[in-house]
Amino acid sequence: MASKQQPQPTSPGSDGDERKRKRKLSNRESARRSRIRKQQHLDELIAQEQKLVDENKKLREMTDGTSQLFLNRESDNNVLRAQLAELTDRLHSLNSVLQIASEVSGFAVDIPDIPDTLLEPWQLPCPVQPIPASVDMFQY
Repeated sequence: MASKQQPQPTSPGSDGDERKRKRKLSNRESARRSRIRKQQHLDELIAQEQKLVDENKKLREMTDGTSQLFLNRESDNNVLRAQLAELTDRLHSLNSVLQIASEVSGFAVDIPDIPDTLLEPWQLPCPVQPIPASVDMFQY
């Protein structure tokens, strides 16, 4: 007798195996994308680090240059203060000579007072002129 062949039902295991295989493939792809993102983030951080190192170096050079300029100006100021003290002493001496000469000769000589420019810098013997600042004086 001829028997009819009925289509065999798909076994429940083969459908589960297919889902498992797709899930593994999906997980692998997700892990690959995650590794790529992680590598990109690491590359960005390395680039940012190099940028910050370069900026830090530039700022350090600027600070060193500014410190050197400050030391140079401080040295110049010390020389100028010493010269001012020497010139003030000379002026006092010359004024003393003028005073003695005026007493001896009988002629009245007007001897102005000498302001102490170190203690009272706002009373300088010469007129104060503004010092113009230029844009490029702060660039190195």
